[in-house]
Amino acid sequence: MSQHLESVKNLLVFLGKSLLSVLEALLFHIISKPRKNVAGEIVLITGAGSGLGRLLALQFARLGAVLVLWDVNKESNDETHQLAREAGAARVHAYTCDCSRREEVYRVADQMYKAFLPAMIANNHGHLVCISSSAGLIGVNGLQDLCSVKFAALGFAESMFIETLAKKQWGIKTTIVCPFFIKTGMFEGCTTKCPTLLPILDPEYAVRKIIDAILQEQLYLYMPKFLYFMVFLKSILPIKTGILIADYLGVFHMTEGFTGQKKKT
Repeated sequence: MSQHLESVKNLLVFLGKSLLSVLEALLFHIISKPRKNVAGEIVLITGAGSGLGRLLALQFARLGAVLVLWDVNKESNDETHQLAREAGAARVHAYTCDCSRREEVYRVADQMYKAFLPAMIANNHGHLVCISSSAGLIGVNGLQDLCSVKFAALGFAESMFIETLAKKQWGIKTTIVCPFFIKTGMFEGCTTKCPTLLPILDPEYAVRKIIDAILQEQLYLYMPKFLYFMVFLKSILPIKTGILIADYLGVFHMTEGFTGQKKKT
């Protein structure tokens, strides 16, 4: 009997907490969640020499963060370093690093604080931000290599979120960003058949949304919002219906003109 009562109690507690979590989400959908202060916080940005990396660096500089900038291109990274100082960063440190090489990551990390996640866990303080992609949510014709990387990045970030949650590391936050194509040059030649539902994103707009998501400690950020609906449909619709929708949206032909980022001469 006592075991039955305990099961009922656990069920009621679960239902109560679930209801409160839904109400909280609805409330913050109507009223903006308070934004945290990152002044003086250390912000490590990879790929800081250009594109989203540079724009994020400048936004965090204006918020008074201490910036650690990584990029494989020393010249462009140094330029971001100068721009960040002018934008008001508390301190800026620039390092040349090829993040595709493990030994490079550890070499540069040795110059600062060696192990990132262990340090976060020890202090129960930090924020992991993963820039994945809509190509990490749904496979895209002609982008098999990118999809593989972005699916992996999303899976890694989700698993790290679950791990910190399981260890009750409430002070470590995670934000996973999945944008559609952004006009940074990386997706040069890609097109969209439905710009109202799936617009190619302006970089400044994307960065503003990313910064807001980080400051509000939002777990998932999909851009545009139609991606939330697409992922939901992918989960519930018959495969043939999903293919018809993808064909209608022009998903199978988005990358036909893809040329990639043009190299500087």
